Amino acid sequence: MMELLEQNETKHIQDGLKNLIEQTYLIEKEYKTLNESYISLQNFIQDIVESLGAALWVVDMSGNILLKNAKTNGFDAILNLIDLKRANQEIELENRHFAIKITTKEQNKIILATDISDEKRSARLVSMGAVAAHLSHEIRNPIGSISLLTSTLLKRADEKNRPIIDEIQKAIFRVERIIKATLLFTKGVHINKQRFSLEKLEQNCHIAISQYAFSKEIEFKFSGFKGEILGDIDLLDMVFSNLIFNAIDAIEEDENSSGQVTLEHIFKNDSHVFYISDSGVEIDKSVVFEPFKTTKLKGNGLGLALSIEIIHAHKGSICFQNKPKIFTISLP
Repeated sequence: MMELLEQNETKHIQDGLKNLIEQTYLIEKEYKTLNESYISLQNFIQDIVESLGAALWVVDMSGNILLKNAKTNGFDAILNLIDLKRANQEIELENRHFAIKITTKEQNKIILATDISDEKRSARLVSMGAVAAHLSHEIRNPIGSISLLTSTLLKRADEKNRPIIDEIQKAIFRVERIIKATLLFTKGVHINKQRFSLEKLEQNCHIAISQYAFSKEIEFKFSGFKGEILGDIDLLDMVFSNLIFNAIDAIEEDENSSGQVTLEHIFKNDSHVFYISDSGVEIDKSVVFEPFKTTKLKGNGLGLALSIEIIHAHKGSICFQNKPKIFTISLP
C-alpha cells in the first residue's frame, strides 16, 4: 500500500515538474516573442525617427539626450541655443536657420529642428529681386535717354573728346547689361531655341569685349568655335559675355600688368563642351553662383546666378574649379 502511495506521489511530482517545464517553456517562448516584437517596434520607431526631414532629440528634464537621429550630427549645439520652455522658436547656427518645435511627453522634451535656410534664402531673393526689378525699371528710361544723347554727341565730337565719350558709352553699356540681367533674373528665363553658328557666338563675344572697359593688356584666345549649335543665341551671348567680363575683372584685380582669357570648344560625347579660363585672381567658390553675392570690386552677384539659370534652361550644366581657374559648360 505504501509503495503504491509513493508511486502515485512520484508520478504526481513528475507530472507537476513536466507541467512546470512546459509552462516555463511557454513563458520563455512568449518572452522571446515579446522581446522580438519590442526590438521590432524599437527598430520601426528608429526608422521613423531617421526618416524625418528634421533633426530630432529627446531629452530629459536635466537636458540629457535620451534619443536622437542622424540629422542631429554636427548640430548638437542647437540644444545650447534653445529655450526649452518655448514651444516654437527660430534660431541661427553657422549661417543656417532652424525652426524649433518643442513638445513635452512624460517629463521628457521632444525637440524637432527643421532647416529653413532655403526658405529664408528664397524669401530674401524674392524681396531683393522685387526691389532690384523696380530700380531697374526706374533707371532704364533715363539711361536710354543718356545713351541716345551720347550717340548724338559722339557724331559731333572732335578727336580729342572721342575717347571720353567712348568711356561714357562703355559705362552705359555696363548699366544696360545689369538692368537686362536683373529683369531677366526676376522674371525668369524663357528660351527661344534656334540653330546658329559658333562663329557667330565668337563674333558676338568680340563685340562685347570691345564695349567693356578695362585698362590692362589682355589677350583673348578662342579655339574650336566651328559648326552649329541649337540654343537661344541672345541668352547664350549673355552667359559667355558675363564669363568673359568676370575674367577681365579678375585680371584687373590681379597684380600682374597683363593677362589672358581662353575660350575653347570641343564636341565630346554628343555634347558641346566649352572651357573658359583666365589668369586673374581666384574666385570664392562659396558664393560663385549665389545671387546678389560677389567678391568682385565691381559686381552685383547676378551674372553667374543668371548664367546657371540660362544653362539649365538649355538642359546643360556649368561647373567651376580653381587651380587652374576654369568654368566648364556642357550643352546638348
